[in-house]
Amino acid sequence: MLNHSASPSFAVVPGRFVQRVLAGREREVIDLVESAYRQHGSGDTVNPPSYFLRFPDRPKERIIALPAAVGGDVRTAGLKWISSFPDNIGVGLPRASAVLLLNDLDTGYPYACLEGSVISASRTAASAALAAVTLTRGRSRLGRVGFVGTGLIAKYIHTYLAAADWPFERIGVYDTSADRVRGFSMQLRQTSRIPIEAFTSAEDIIRASDVIVFATTAGTPHVDDPKWFAHAPLVLHVSLRDVSPEVVLCAANFVDDVEHCLKADTSVHLTEQRTGGRDFLDGTLYDALTGEVTPSTDRTVLFSPFGLGVLDLVLGSFVYQECLSAGELSTIDGFFSELETHGTVTRPETEEA
Repeated sequence: MLNHSASPSFAVVPGRFVQRVLAGREREVIDLVESAYRQHGSGDTVNPPSYFLRFPDRPKERIIALPAAVGGDVRTAGLKWISSFPDNIGVGLPRASAVLLLNDLDTGYPYACLEGSVISASRTAASAALAAVTLTRGRSRLGRVGFVGTGLIAKYIHTYLAAADWPFERIGVYDTSADRVRGFSMQLRQTSRIPIEAFTSAEDIIRASDVIVFATTAGTPHVDDPKWFAHAPLVLHVSLRDVSPEVVLCAANFVDDVEHCLKADTSVHLTEQRTGGRDFLDGTLYDALTGEVTPSTDRTVLFSPFGLGVLDLVLGSFVYQECLSAGELSTIDGFFSELETHGTVTRPETEEA
């Protein structure tokens, strides 16, 4: 954060520095994400609604602004500005790109801009791993994990589940692109000896998995048969719009934040519109972390995380502090101008008793 005895400074943290800080520290990142959820649940954050910039002629594409502020030891405000352009995949670019701005809470001055896509993917995967551990307490069947969607987020979630000592027995893989299935399977084989099985339909992988990870670019539900979930799996519904209201209504439902998740035509938002209420929600991840709500062990458990800006801030602040301590910050001299107030600050005289 800022040194208030000097002129405000501004640093840029490239993606290679972000990756260097976070690589191999997945357990620490999961702990940081848990601390952020606990701060949010206890009211020590500000997390207003996300804002969507959409393009009328390109409905699949969007850029989202996630403003937030975190108190406690973090004491940082900021904004994640993240784009989702699914057609990027066809030209060899990742779907998402992002930057994260950090602001000092005492002065309001922004003090850093970080490459945000690695932070976003890491906090998303850490959130999924934390939810998987928290929402499956008391369950015995966990080893068959199926990934529906095989992009960057799926890769990160696998890494974070492994870091959380997930008891993998078999990893299932399904995607509408056979090339992505092959590529993802090759990546998994480089880091794991767990058997990998490719599936040719969403139904088959869902029926054959104890834990299902949805990490797709789906804009509308494409899974609508509750019978596919008759074996009561855990569903990490990271991409938010894969399952129909019929599936939602047959599950025990947990979200990261009720107001955030029930909007923007997510599956749970569509369910609210269908039913006219929110009684189908069992609670939040914070409720499960604190023991306020005990997740079911004999029903499908569906976790739908909209993604909170406070998670990005906590992780971004951590990366910034690590780079600062290592002397790796790239500071832009003179980034701020017009710092003189053109006046003097006068303090009122205190009255003597």
